[in-house]
Amino acid sequence: MSQARPSMQELIGRRRRAGFVGRSDERAAFRANLDLPPEDERHRFLFHVHGNAGVGKTFLVRELEQLARERGALTAYVDEGAGSVPEAMAAISHQLAKQGRRLKRLEEMLAAYRDRRHEAEAEVATLEPAPEGPSPLATTAVRLGMAGLGALVPGAGAFVGAVDAGQLTEGAARLKARLSARFRNQEDVQLVLAPERVLTPRLLDELSDITSSVPWLVLFFDTYERTGPYLDGWLHELMTTDRYGALPADVIVVTAGQRPFDTARWGGFADFMTDIPLSPFTEAEARGLLADRGVVAEPVVEEVLRLTGGLPVLVSTLAEARPADPDDVGDPSATAVERFLKWEPDAVRRAAALACALPRRLDADVFRAVVDCAEEEAEALYDWLRGMPFVSEHGERVQYHDVVRAPMLRMQRRRSPRRWAERHGRLAETFGGWRAEREGGLGDPWADEEWRELRLAEAYHRLCAGERAALPFALGGVVRACGRGEEEARRWARMLVEAGADTHAEAVTGWGRELLHALEAPTAAPALGLLLDRAALDSTSRAIAHAVRGNIFRVAEEHERAVSEYDRAVALDSELIFARHGRAFVRAELRDFEGAVADLDHVLGLEPDNARYLASRGDYHRMCARYDAALRDLDRAIELDPTLRGAWAARGVTHHTLGRYDAALADLDRALEIDPDFVWGLVRRARLRRSRGEREQQLADLDRAVTLTPEAPWVLCERGDALSAVGRVREALADYQRAIDVDDAYASVYASRGALYGKQGRDEEALADLDRALSLAPDYPWALVHRSKAYHRRGRYDRALADAYRAVELDYEGAWALANKIQSDMSVGRLEQARVDLERYVTLGGDPAWANRQLVYVHQLSGRFDRALAEADTAATRCAVHLLMGNWSLARRAAEEELATDKLWGLWHLALAVSGEEGTTAARPLWMRLAHEARQPDAYSPQAHASMEAAISAALQAWSELDTWLHRVLTLYDWPYKASLADCLDILLHSPGIDRARLAPRLARVVAARDAMRARYAE
Repeated sequence: MSQARPSMQELIGRRRRAGFVGRSDERAAFRANLDLPPEDERHRFLFHVHGNAGVGKTFLVRELEQLARERGALTAYVDEGAGSVPEAMAAISHQLAKQGRRLKRLEEMLAAYRDRRHEAEAEVATLEPAPEGPSPLATTAVRLGMAGLGALVPGAGAFVGAVDAGQLTEGAARLKARLSARFRNQEDVQLVLAPERVLTPRLLDELSDITSSVPWLVLFFDTYERTGPYLDGWLHELMTTDRYGALPADVIVVTAGQRPFDTARWGGFADFMTDIPLSPFTEAEARGLLADRGVVAEPVVEEVLRLTGGLPVLVSTLAEARPADPDDVGDPSATAVERFLKWEPDAVRRAAALACALPRRLDADVFRAVVDCAEEEAEALYDWLRGMPFVSEHGERVQYHDVVRAPMLRMQRRRSPRRWAERHGRLAETFGGWRAEREGGLGDPWADEEWRELRLAEAYHRLCAGERAALPFALGGVVRACGRGEEEARRWARMLVEAGADTHAEAVTGWGRELLHALEAPTAAPALGLLLDRAALDSTSRAIAHAVRGNIFRVAEEHERAVSEYDRAVALDSELIFARHGRAFVRAELRDFEGAVADLDHVLGLEPDNARYLASRGDYHRMCARYDAALRDLDRAIELDPTLRGAWAARGVTHHTLGRYDAALADLDRALEIDPDFVWGLVRRARLRRSRGEREQQLADLDRAVTLTPEAPWVLCERGDALSAVGRVREALADYQRAIDVDDAYASVYASRGALYGKQGRDEEALADLDRALSLAPDYPWALVHRSKAYHRRGRYDRALADAYRAVELDYEGAWALANKIQSDMSVGRLEQARVDLERYVTLGGDPAWANRQLVYVHQLSGRFDRALAEADTAATRCAVHLLMGNWSLARRAAEEELATDKLWGLWHLALAVSGEEGTTAARPLWMRLAHEARQPDAYSPQAHASMEAAISAALQAWSELDTWLHRVLTLYDWPYKASLADCLDILLHSPGIDRARLAPRLARVVAARDAMRARYAE
């Protein structure tokens, strides 16, 4: 079988290595290390090559890579083309696959990472229904957070880089909860928030597998001065800790950069690393390289030594031309690059070398665009150029070494400024044309990496061409790059520095440096501020800058600042969709659903068939109680995109609110058929199950949700609420504590636990939790209502009233909050306010039966007996009014009817009716029976028990016992109990057979206490 012919890349590499001269000590040290087993104390696991630009670091690294391969090692090479830890791992995986060793599990995980990042961007950028608090009235929902995740791109999302989960702020913990609701498992959440934590253990597992069959695996990290800021900490942990798992001992790491290693980080590990500082070639090494290339004429050799200063890249470059004529030596001002061009005999090659210095990076297409040569010559000429010592591979492209490119550019700019401008202008047009071609069919071109590369190159060449509009164009690009996140913005800022240096334009260089400094901040907000304050941006770019800064404030949960930025963006460009979209989201966060709908109305006017926007608007209509409008939008969204799980779920919730339980269940079931692990859908179906009385199914859904997102505090809190409702207090408290352990700044869980403590009578603990909830979320109606109840139980009526009124201010349309306010007003005798609120309560959808009972009671306590009787719709309420009116026979008839459904209260009312009509002696057997029934355990509330015992004692004329019960009622209980007891004692005072002389002063005490309390809290 014939042997496969070597590839072009292999041939170029062989030619370069064949000419490698020098660095013999460094190569020998590395080669010797390959002969030492890892257990040998002399073996080194890390080599760090460092030295100034042009000193030959990359040449040496490539030579070391070849030495390793000759010893049977697998190798991988990473440079600044990898802009993050995940990209570095992807580069390693790709290169090992080319050597026949695929890291399949890592490849799958990297693909999942890219998918999850895309989904996360969609989750942030769209307004799919988000987790709500522990009750329908809660206003603090789990939301996005954390500045530093990057800004949203027009139409894309916020995730532009990994975030260390160990540095999560409160906002990011909420982001984590939101993603927990989105993704199938916790690993997916971590894959977005801290990808290196998930990917690195998988990388180590794969490396362990492949190193078992090869002698060595050598990982090379070049241009470390650029990659070190994001790789160095990860690499240090990888090699010196077991945070990610075990790194195989037969892995060797080689790093190369301009600076020595960070001694603060690596200083304690000198015993396993070798430091390789590179200096320029010695004279002997330089002479050896020149002699190897046939350059031996002493005047020529001396000139090369003088011009290059021993820099290997320059020595190699001049040696390539193989100068032999001493007559060429004579101009002492000539630079090494000028001399190389002079010594290169082929004019076409000289022209190509100069022309190809103009673009920052090259591929065959760019080469053809910049070099004037016949098509049949292009391939051979490009191969020659790629084989030059100053040209290196950079991903799928090649680039010049800075030490060579800079003087080539300087030479061309000085030689002919017009020609310089013309050539850069043509390149700008070329890249602009390619960009326009690429743009076709792209929804958001800034989300496309290749398009961004072309736009960046176009901006660079426009700056170099000196176009008047070039700087505003470039700064507008920086604005949009900020929308992709800080790393993309830094690429643009570095381009400005390079363009300024290449054209000697201080203004451009200054912009680049200032932007790079601003981009050292956690987010791009300072850079955007710099651009908005000082750059001559057009109105569209200014609008985008404000909108991107609004997105940054939005994810940082600085909502008011975000709205301000969006307002400015919309004022500049009323049709900037992502500004209105972002403002809609923030307005919803601020409970301004009307404003959110208004923004989405405008957006949908521009994109009427956008299913996600329709689903969002539909859900906001639901939150505004416009259920018909909600259903129209959600129906249309589902029609446009039947796979939109959020639309199905939101429509199901709308049906649930309207009491259409079967339709609600069908929609929520469909949402969960689309995505069985849709946590928000599971939680909302669980709430529906609760309404349907299906407690077991409710808990089953919540158990599943917790299994999917065991660290989502809102889900744990939701299950805790369900467990609390069925009396499983210990389990509920355990869920609440787990939620707090995950996020101790999650307000809803403190509110829920506080409410549970209140139900158990543990009011001090309840108040502590509710205070904590309200310190985290001051405008939280649900927590305010429960704290109001706790204050009420403790007799702290001023605070109870303040919380009750505040809750209604915040949730004016909430019937539940209004019910608490009604009870709070009644508890201190504010009867007229309670009456007015009861009428509104019913219009809000409140319980009409409860409202009727309370309204009858208000009329009764206010002395409006005819109205009370007209409103009364139960035997109990009719009986109470008849008793106060002295209608004894009617009262007795109603009480006897009431006995059939409520023995205790029916007996009390009957005893009062008989006492009023026939006297306390005739009623005594009834009072004795009532005394027996009233003393059964847990018969009713302590307040009602005390009032009833006081009435029984009075009727039986047990004055000492009466005084005891009166003290309790008058000092501990609400105004209605004082008022009702006063009415009851007044009936007994006028009953035949009572000792009026002893009862009257006691009644007077009750009346005085009743009137004093009402006066104190008068409206």
